Amino acid sequence: MKRNIIKPSILPGFMELLPKDQQIFNDIVSKITKVYEDNGCLAIDTPIIEKAEVLLAKTGGETEKQVYNFQKGKNNLALRFDLTVPFARYVAQYYNDLVFPFKRYQIGKVYRGERNQKGRYREFYQCDIDVIGKEKLSIDNDAWVISLASKAFKSIGLSNYRFQISNRKILKGILDELEIDKANEVMILIDKYDKIGREIFSNELESLIGAYKSEYINKVLDIKGTNKERIGELLKLNIKNKDFNEGVGELKKVCYILEILGISDEEFEINLKIIRGLDYYTGTVFETILVGNEEYGSICSGGRYDNLAENYTNNILPGVGISIGVTRLFFVLKEIGFIDKYEMKKELDYLIIPIGDTIEYSLEVMKYIQQNGKKTTVYFEDDSLKKKMNYANKIGVKNVILIGEDEVRKNKVNIKNMISGESKSIDYKLL
Repeated sequence: MKRNIIKPSILPGFMELLPKDQQIFNDIVSKITKVYEDNGCLAIDTPIIEKAEVLLAKTGGETEKQVYNFQKGKNNLALRFDLTVPFARYVAQYYNDLVFPFKRYQIGKVYRGERNQKGRYREFYQCDIDVIGKEKLSIDNDAWVISLASKAFKSIGLSNYRFQISNRKILKGILDELEIDKANEVMILIDKYDKIGREIFSNELESLIGAYKSEYINKVLDIKGTNKERIGELLKLNIKNKDFNEGVGELKKVCYILEILGISDEEFEINLKIIRGLDYYTGTVFETILVGNEEYGSICSGGRYDNLAENYTNNILPGVGISIGVTRLFFVLKEIGFIDKYEMKKELDYLIIPIGDTIEYSLEVMKYIQQNGKKTTVYFEDDSLKKKMNYANKIGVKNVILIGEDEVRKNKVNIKNMISGESKSIDYKLL
């Protein structure tokens, strides 16, 4: 009876990689996390599944629509949609065991039921850093997390990125000053500006709040010049609103600290159209584009939240964080050809190929080489030498160690360089 064979496949919006790409992906993650660890961030992990009441305590609108939630027995559960909300729960839960300000990094998979489209994933890795304080947190941290993302990008050889920075208080203050009662709708519309274009944006904004107020907001969004000039133009508006002036002051300080941290003007720019779609940001917000490849959207984003943990504790816990969507970043880097040129150390230093009954000696050689910090493995299968060498070529190992009965008798190994083709016989303890 013929069996029904199920075609192997995965769901749309999920990513799997072949080993070569997976090695590069892992190398990118390793370099990013090393930057975070070298700068004092501590690693944590949180469950992929959270209680729905915990995870959805502060969300709403589009965010909540994207959350995967389900019921198991009497429990309402949800898959985490980012790493920041679980982090807020984590800090509230372990408040008495942590030292503040608490700087953490985390890498893990998150889940969003987004509409399936190229480069947008429903399951993807995020790599986050957050700093959270007890009752207060210096605005300097906002610049610091951006600088760590810059170092992370440099560590993988990426240079054509630019951080787009704003502060939500600025637009909030302007909308309050203009006495706009549809502030939330206006903010959502501004967040869509780059997707829908200037003309559609202006028409929809005018129909929402009227011609005069629409013209004023467009004037603000059109401010040009260097970062310092843009700050100056905002101050020239002479708006007395408290939120506005706090936002401009914070934005000015962030730019100043970024310069001290060695982040050049080419690496960041003020962009007042940056709002961030998630519902918990209250001050500084930022996204990151690849210059020349802006059509791919943001590869890294984040911002300041005054008290994200307010639903879990009465303690005031302000924080700021930045997140690199590593899965999306990898997709974009592959699309633009960056991954094809990516340089990384070969995973394997030596492949040991036994010839004949030499497995015991081959394993002794392997153990010695590994004890001296080199990566090596043994080809165990009883195949022809041609097949073994073909395997070595396919996995891209630079050096093959051939061990036959002569090598065992002489207590040596025969090393073949797979690039030059040269071979030499040496004592393996000289490796």
